[in-house]
Amino acid sequence: MGFKMGIVGLPNVGKSTLFNALTKTAAAQAANFPFCTIEPNVGDVAVPDARLDKLAEIAKSRQVIPARMTFVDIAGLVKGASKGEGLGNQFLANIREVDAIAHVLRCFEDGDVTHVEGRVDPVADAETIETELMLADIESLEKRLQNIVRKVRGGDKEAVQQERLMKAAMEALENGQPARTVEVSDEDARQWSMLQLLTTKPVLYVCNVAEDEAATGNAHSAAVAEMAAAQGNAHVIISARIEEEISQLDDDEQEMFLSEMGLEEPGLDRLIRAGYQLLNLETYFTAGPKEARAWTIPAGTSAPKAAGVIHGDFEKGFIRAETIAFDDYVALGGEQAAKEAGKMRAEGKGYTVKDGDVLHFLFNT
Repeated sequence: MGFKMGIVGLPNVGKSTLFNALTKTAAAQAANFPFCTIEPNVGDVAVPDARLDKLAEIAKSRQVIPARMTFVDIAGLVKGASKGEGLGNQFLANIREVDAIAHVLRCFEDGDVTHVEGRVDPVADAETIETELMLADIESLEKRLQNIVRKVRGGDKEAVQQERLMKAAMEALENGQPARTVEVSDEDARQWSMLQLLTTKPVLYVCNVAEDEAATGNAHSAAVAEMAAAQGNAHVIISARIEEEISQLDDDEQEMFLSEMGLEEPGLDRLIRAGYQLLNLETYFTAGPKEARAWTIPAGTSAPKAAGVIHGDFEKGFIRAETIAFDDYVALGGEQAAKEAGKMRAEGKGYTVKDGDVLHFLFNT
């Protein structure tokens, strides 16, 4: 399982530069595992995870297959998008299809790059896009509330539930709060997700700073960090120009370049990991002579559901999961040694998979 993160932002904030860096990185990685660009504005990249390389080394795997993340470069937004201004309708439709939003904010000063509003104020930029998404949600809810009246009057239980949730969302939006601030119970979660409101999408703010501020950030990125913390959202600091340069270098050159810039790793690695955390995702592994592979699951996934990520038949015929914790696998030097040391466990249907578990599934065909 992967997930889609939409890259959004006002014009001239560095959104396309960042996306180009992502897709160039993906293209450079293509020799090691399958890569495809689904459309010109969609890129599929590997999730960096040093644990996978360690497992592959121990298992002497011929192939290493990382987990995947899809980035979607969404058309630039302007004020009035909720009413169809600019590419507004396309923008809103594309956002509905992604799982999370990476909101690129201009946190650099450059007289040669015009800002659409004539000033550099990333917090105001974030508010512009949030407002457009909220207005689009309000318009959508108004129409749907009108259309559901008859079913509610007829006592349709599902319609009554939908109306209650839509009114809760509307109340939040009319008070200037995104729909993701509404507390939703487990029994309402399915219907809530079916509303497909734009402001329920989790948000990661990407502070695009100048090259010499990539390691430290600046006053603009500090303001974004404060805003993000107040909202309960995350942020990362990146220089899109640096990321584009890094994406064109080989591994040794990348390491030297990062060291010179005072950076420990590419910003894109931090962006991808932050996206994982944003959606509460975890990774489990399978490892053997043929391949070592990372699989993405939501935190709290049961063993049968985790098996189903590999193949539906694994979930249907699930018997048990032979489980080794990552630290035990590495410390003992592989599956056989872990088994002999009593560190391999047989887990049944009620087991909740942990991040880093090395699994082997047994199932009936």
